[in-house]
Order: sequence, then structure tokens, then C-alpha cells
Amino acid sequence: MLQGALAGLAIGGVYAVIAVCLTITAQLVRVVNFAQAAIGMIGAFFAVSMVGTGLAQPIAIVLGIVVGCLVSAAIGWVITTWLADATTSARSAVTVAALLLLISLSFIAFGTRPQSFRPLLPGPAFTIGGVVVTQVTVAMVILAVVVAIAAKLVLSKTRLGTKLRAIADRPVTAEMIGIPVRALSISVWLATGLIASVAIIVIAPTQSADATSLSLLVIPASAAALLGRFARLDLALIGGLGLGMIQGAAAQFAELNVLRDWIPLVLIVAFLLWNQRKEAWDVAR
Repeated sequence: MLQGALAGLAIGGVYAVIAVCLTITAQLVRVVNFAQAAIGMIGAFFAVSMVGTGLAQPIAIVLGIVVGCLVSAAIGWVITTWLADATTSARSAVTVAALLLLISLSFIAFGTRPQSFRPLLPGPAFTIGGVVVTQVTVAMVILAVVVAIAAKLVLSKTRLGTKLRAIADRPVTAEMIGIPVRALSISVWLATGLIASVAIIVIAPTQSADATSLSLLVIPASAAALLGRFARLDLALIGGLGLGMIQGAAAQFAELNVLRDWIPLVLIVAFLLWNQRKEAWDVAR
């Protein structure tokens, strides 16, 4: 069971990274970006296609990350330009369309078969109690923790963070006092696109590397972000890592292995029902 839980930390790290990105966009640009993992998928697939043309893998990876950033920034530009006054729900709905569009574009550009990724971090990192911890697991956990801490520090300790929080709280007022609202908003999209692309490129060699599977990593990531109500980075981090460990542990039991992919959906439904029940209690009072 311990082996499964530790193995699940690798995918849990991806959940945590994407959950942190979802929390950042929800807080700063009023969007739950359901295309977050698909953006990373496009960047990863582009990198693989470049390697297939004979380009050196490090250069291909950099280009893939750049593509992910540009795709994310383009979606952010559309939402910032055309839906500036729309509700969070309406802005988030656009990202569902972006998710489907990116999956369709990947089928056209790269085909429908899973891509062949070269492992970036092959082999074990160390052993705990006889359980092997891979380099990918270590890298994903470190990335998730670093992203969460860096985002927290930037938002709370820097002038840039002050401007970003001003945009989130009072976008019209922020623009009136000279803060470049559109540019900073698109920068948030660009940064989250970069982070998602790096995470997907690292984890893809260990997963089912097809467009749909990688894009739908946003579902368990959303469950993790829900733990912090799309507001707390620390809980998004803990939720992602914990969910990965739970799924990994469940995979060790034949009876639960089939159901492990349902765990995030069950958590989402349970969370929403609990919140609705709490609202009903409040009204009753």
C-alpha cells in the first residue's frame, strides 16, 4: 500500500500543479481554466513532434513550453478583451470550449494515437523502506511545492502581487489609477501556461499519452482546487498530492483499481452536495 501511495505522488504532483494554476486564475483573472491541462498537452505534443523531425530534445522541449505559453496567452487575450465584464461562470465556460478545441486541434495536427515520449527523468531517485521513489515523483512534488510557495510569495510580498490583487479585487479602479490590467491579466495566463506545459512534459512519459487523457487531468486537479475553494494555494497543493496518493494506494487492490478514476468525481460531487446542504441549513436558520 505504501508503494502505491508513493507511486501516486507523481501524478499527485501534476494534480497539485494544475490545481495551483486553477486557483491562481480563479483568484486573479476570475476564470476557472478547464483548458489548463489541455494547454500543457498541446505544448508537450508539439515538443514530441519537433523531436520527431530530428531536433534536439532540449530545444524541442523549450519550443513546446513556448507554444503552451502562447496558446494560454491567446485564450487569456480573448477572454480579457471580449469578456472583461462577464461573470466568472461565463468566462470559465469559454475555457470548456477551449478544452474541446485544443483536443480537436491535437487530433488534426498530431493524430489520434498516443504520442511516444522519451523519459526525461528515467530511473529511481532513492528508496524508502524498500519502496523505490522515482525521479519523476521527486521532480513533480518539488515542482508543485515550488510553484505554490512562489505564487504565495509573489502575491503577498511583491509590488507585482499588490497590482495583481488590485486587478482581482477592483479591475476598473486598478485601470483608472494606471495599472496595466490587460497586460498583467494576460501575463497570468502566460505564466500558468508555462507551468502546466512543464508539468505535462515531465509526467507524460509515465501516463497514457493521448490528448484526451492528458487534457482530462484537469478533473482531479479541479477536485484538489475545490478543497481550497479555488482560493487557498496550500490546500490546493495538499489536495493534489493527497488525491494522487489515494489513487495510487487504491491501485494496489484489485477491487478498487477499477474505481480509482472515479475518486475525483466522487469528491467533487460530495463537496458540491455538502456546500449545498450547508446553504440549506443556513437558510433554515
